Amino acid sequence: MLTNFFYLLRDYGIPATLHEVMDFYAGLEKGLVNDLDELYVYARLSVVKRVEHMDMFHRAFVYYFYGVDLPPVGENDKELFRTEQFQKWLQKAIRSGEVPNNAYWNMSADELMKKFWDTVKEQLKEHHGGSKWVGTGGTSPFGHSGFAERGIRVYGESGNRSAIKVIGDRNYVTYSADHTLSGENLRQALDSMKHLKKSGPETELDLEETIRKTAQNGGEIDLIFRRELKDKIKVVLLIDNGGYSMTPYVDITRLLFSKLHNRFKEFSTYYFHNTIYSSVYKDAARFKSYPVDNLLKKPRDTRVLIVGDASMAPEELAYGYGSIYINDDEVQPSINWLKRIRDRFPYTVWLNPIHEREWDLGVWTLDRIREVFHMEEMTLRGIKQAVEFLNTRQEVL
Repeated sequence: MLTNFFYLLRDYGIPATLHEVMDFYAGLEKGLVNDLDELYVYARLSVVKRVEHMDMFHRAFVYYFYGVDLPPVGENDKELFRTEQFQKWLQKAIRSGEVPNNAYWNMSADELMKKFWDTVKEQLKEHHGGSKWVGTGGTSPFGHSGFAERGIRVYGESGNRSAIKVIGDRNYVTYSADHTLSGENLRQALDSMKHLKKSGPETELDLEETIRKTAQNGGEIDLIFRRELKDKIKVVLLIDNGGYSMTPYVDITRLLFSKLHNRFKEFSTYYFHNTIYSSVYKDAARFKSYPVDNLLKKPRDTRVLIVGDASMAPEELAYGYGSIYINDDEVQPSINWLKRIRDRFPYTVWLNPIHEREWDLGVWTLDRIREVFHMEEMTLRGIKQAVEFLNTRQEVL
């Protein structure tokens, strides 16, 4: 019972372990769940350990029990139009006459979004019968007036429907690991960046540990040293702030990494437009140039984070004299400079604000850059996976 539900949770990115699943079933045997609301709360308590998994759980629960596929966005987020769920709904709604042909021309964005979410809310109310749905009739092990031989009885439609209300509110969508970075989830992203491992010698005396060890040794002094609380890791951030497509992400990117200054001994930010040639810039206006040759003189273990959409004209990346600026006399192709950065700094990750699901849509330059650098999308999950990659590289090199 519910085995497929736990497989679905893993498909949605929730790492439900066998131990958690067994604990869940143990609670069922003790009668902890009597209705849909309790099932929802108990299952969430059993498997959700991180705030970024809350919205994923909501979506998986709704899909499994109600057959409603919620998109990973909030109600007022215009990213909705790019989701697979919205596109499927729109095609169906046009065929049924629910919305007119050329909907984008005949309806405003707000009208389209409201129509979509009204449909979703209506679907959440209509959940009777079915092999997995909770409600009256059907063969579900959860429900009443049905035909399941074994299972947990759910009384009617779950009283106050508080589970549906919670799911409908989507209070945690901003913190989903799939969500683009924003002011609300900034703190959580910074917490994940703390997992970059410390480096450098242990030069600071740990007084408490020294006293403890000395006491264990019967008074023979045993000096214990630790690393400084401030990481000695050097971090370089390279931001693409030139194109229109990057404009929405520049401020949040600067804010995110500027807060790391107090954590790392050395932190530098430079800017470029589309791609990197022989120089980057110290200022966002790109007036104060900084030679990449100087950048390449930094220690090899410097962590380099590059933020950009990796989308440009092919000649900008792959050909000599490819810069779009007339006064730039760049003989070498940009791809050569990128490879030099990679070869110098093995701890390099490219963060892309474009969702990973769109990377294979035929952007030639994005594919070429992915061949040079390890790339992650600029979401909470992407940053955590970038940190994990950097930690793994530290262990290997």
